[in-house]
Amino acid sequence: MRILELVKNCTRIGISGHENPDGDCAGSCCGLALYLRKALPQATVDIYLESMPDSLVRNIPGADTILYDVTESEEGYDAFIVLDSNPSRTGKAEELYKRAALKINIDHHRTNKGSEEAVCYIDGNASSACELVYDVIDKSMLDVQIAKALYVGIVTDTGVFQYSNTSESTMKAAGHLLSFGFDHSAVIREVFFERTFLQARALGLALTSAERFLDGKLIMCSFDRETIRKLGVDRKDLEGISAQLLLTEGADASVFVHETEPGEWRASMRSLNVTDVSKTASMFAGGGHVRAAGCTIRTDIKAAVRDIKDDIARQLAGAHEN
Repeated sequence: MRILELVKNCTRIGISGHENPDGDCAGSCCGLALYLRKALPQATVDIYLESMPDSLVRNIPGADTILYDVTESEEGYDAFIVLDSNPSRTGKAEELYKRAALKINIDHHRTNKGSEEAVCYIDGNASSACELVYDVIDKSMLDVQIAKALYVGIVTDTGVFQYSNTSESTMKAAGHLLSFGFDHSAVIREVFFERTFLQARALGLALTSAERFLDGKLIMCSFDRETIRKLGVDRKDLEGISAQLLLTEGADASVFVHETEPGEWRASMRSLNVTDVSKTASMFAGGGHVRAAGCTIRTDIKAAVRDIKDDIARQLAGAHEN
């Protein structure tokens, strides 16, 4: 796919990604928007995303142009591009996608099967949506801002190149982006490692209240709404907890669930070697990757947690038998 060939005659282009955007979602949306604004100066290119941590806003060029709300009177788009997500996970922006004359979906989630109504570029082997955006743009038009935005996404979705989704092509892309001279060490520190005091408090409580199951191979933690209220945090402050839980010695899978509203819980799952957490998340209509996935739980949370434990236990037992 060459994205410019698809949208070169468009005058209004919309871009969006999944709800609760992370570094890859925001970086791919902003990086592509910056590229299209440069390549098509006559076109209007809008980005629609939900709010995100300040560390991402500070480090992703173009984040200051994000539109955080969709109005019903919003004009239609000639093309609407959904990145790092199935269009059904884009919240209010999904309506803009549906009304667009040209629909494009670029994603690296294996659970995204694409659709016949859209032009799709889906590669479950890619490290990130940012790596796919890097693939579809004209490299001669890269600049420091586009490069930095895409680098943020690659860094966050590969865990600073430590996850199994890191490939030779990932490293080549990242190396090329680094050649544009931005402070990559500051990006890694601020986006991946640095935490606010509230985030540190939330992580501390999660680590001290977590429980181990399945002979230590599964580690889980949950926050209800009252716990979140007492901590004084919001959902942005809870990002990364499941990944930190997975660093526990002997753990193959980690699950962090938090109550978003009465009767609704968000589960974030990570795994190391055996467990395919995308399969576990799919039990609740969620999805993601083999090593990182999530879902929204609207059934009884105690029963859901039992189902999650049972599924991970089955996967671990099956691997042991093989």
